[in-house]
Amino acid sequence: MVKRVNAASQQVQRVSAAIIALPALSQRVFGGIRLPMPKALRPALPLPESLGRIGALEVRLAVTPREVKKAQKLRYKVFYEEMSAIPDVQAQLSRRDRDGFDRICDHLLVIDHDTRTAAGEAAIVGTYRLLRQQVASRHTGFYSASEFDIGPLLERHDALNFLELGRSCVLKPYRTKRTVELLWHGIWSYVRSHGIDVMVGCASLEGTNPDALALPLSFLHHHARAPAEWSVSALPHRRVAMDRLPEGAIDMKAALKTLPPLIKGYLRLGAYIGDGAVVDRQFGTTDVLIVLPVASINERYVNHYGVDATRYAA
Repeated sequence: MVKRVNAASQQVQRVSAAIIALPALSQRVFGGIRLPMPKALRPALPLPESLGRIGALEVRLAVTPREVKKAQKLRYKVFYEEMSAIPDVQAQLSRRDRDGFDRICDHLLVIDHDTRTAAGEAAIVGTYRLLRQQVASRHTGFYSASEFDIGPLLERHDALNFLELGRSCVLKPYRTKRTVELLWHGIWSYVRSHGIDVMVGCASLEGTNPDALALPLSFLHHHARAPAEWSVSALPHRRVAMDRLPEGAIDMKAALKTLPPLIKGYLRLGAYIGDGAVVDRQFGTTDVLIVLPVASINERYVNHYGVDATRYAA
């Protein structure tokens, strides 16, 4: 299999033990399965009730409105109480982070069966929100379209099947390798079941002053920007330039340290970054767009989780 690796990613590999691979898109064959395949040839496969388990931790989809509400309460705790998001009156009263997209999304949960709530239920300690293109097109589109002009990307790849990832959060005591592994195992199970070709979504750097974030933004602009076929621009009226420092002025090792773990994780998988950032003052963040073609996923991660997501199968 031929893989094109640019000089930027080679430099990253030299300066960081956490290798960030930035491969160009290619057709790959994983375990005899060629990816991507036309949507018409990929009917959804049934998902098992449990998408993976490590000890007392289990990953699966929410199956009741009550579980969705508990995921919203977890998001509120992380985004509004721990971080710097500003709640509106409704959020303050309900103690939940919620919006209109919640009702059309699937909600991935990490559950700790050894920790019980006051109601005697297993605690939800991590969550991710998943929105399939087929569902989004029947309703109000993708959440990320409020910040980034993703329409041209969808049109350029109209034979591919997109999935939007968002609202990722984990309770602080559970921000460990095990929890992250389970979340990605669940996402990979979902991707394989629904024949997803491309994952997109907003990822955040904490803070609303782009000048204070000049180092990570410039690093992403110069070393992880999407090639033309996967390029997505921030909406013109919201766009903030990312190339705040010249490439030669970037301290690669220092830049890597400033990147949030979630963004570093996406880059290791093989993701690209869109053009331009967006300041989200309600959440106290500066957002970039992640574009992750499934065929670009670093092969070692596919091998790690298994082509059909069997590594942590329950």
